[in-house]
Amino acid sequence: MFRRRTMDPLVSGFRVGVPWKKETFVSTLVKELVEAGVHYGHRSSRWNPKMRPYIYARRNLIHIIDVRETVRGLLRAKKYLQQVVANGSLILFVGTKRQAAEAVQREADRCGMPYVNDRWLGGTLTNFRTIRSRLTRLEELEAIRESDTINSYSKKMQSALGREYRKMFRNLNGIRAMARLPECLVIVDPKKEKNAVKEARKLGIVTVALIDTDCDPDAVDLPIPGNDDSMQSVELIMKILADAVAVGKATASMQELEASEGVTPAPEPVAATSESAEPTVQSGEVSPKTE
Repeated sequence: MFRRRTMDPLVSGFRVGVPWKKETFVSTLVKELVEAGVHYGHRSSRWNPKMRPYIYARRNLIHIIDVRETVRGLLRAKKYLQQVVANGSLILFVGTKRQAAEAVQREADRCGMPYVNDRWLGGTLTNFRTIRSRLTRLEELEAIRESDTINSYSKKMQSALGREYRKMFRNLNGIRAMARLPECLVIVDPKKEKNAVKEARKLGIVTVALIDTDCDPDAVDLPIPGNDDSMQSVELIMKILADAVAVGKATASMQELEASEGVTPAPEPVAATSESAEPTVQSGEVSPKTE
């Protein structure tokens, strides 16, 4: 059964020929997006003309993002992330701006994925082997700090080791569990994270990005138009995408459980045999009759 209804185009773009359950979900999502201020863009003087299809109107010299496009981008990104995680691949969350750093770390930790929220080190993807080797140095510094070895160094050396540890911890702590290259990058503001986008495109890694009206949508594979300067907006988008990752991991675990059950079936009972039993019949042979 379908329900037809007419609403403000800023609030709902899924109103004709849409099942009631899906329309209710989309309406709730749109309400949350509007309350979080996802539809607010930059000043019209700073816009990127390529963002024209994602802009609904201009009010008070500020562009208003079409929430219908935000919902479409979110649904596409959710479906893709679920499929990627269900196949056992990694998702790297990237957001180094102040408004996004805390939300990126929290949601990435919640879904068990690596993240970069302080500074994108050049070569994090293209020179991944070297970046991984620096984690060994980080573990050495942690061992020195936790043991009494730190007391054998001078005050100046202790201060230098402390600065080195804090710097490496900020830059590498989020990716210390990333043993291989990710399949996808979830980026907040690709204009700021241009180095991450360039490395991902060079390696053929898919990018899902929250883009504002000053960004280039052609630089990313799955754009999600929305406000990338509001903490509430970024937190809501990251929460929705992290939920999709969690669903994908649950699907992957269920598939592994079903596969393990199918590979190791229960053994069938074997009848007891004696010396007087009939010999085994092979293909092309006839067993002798027993009297």
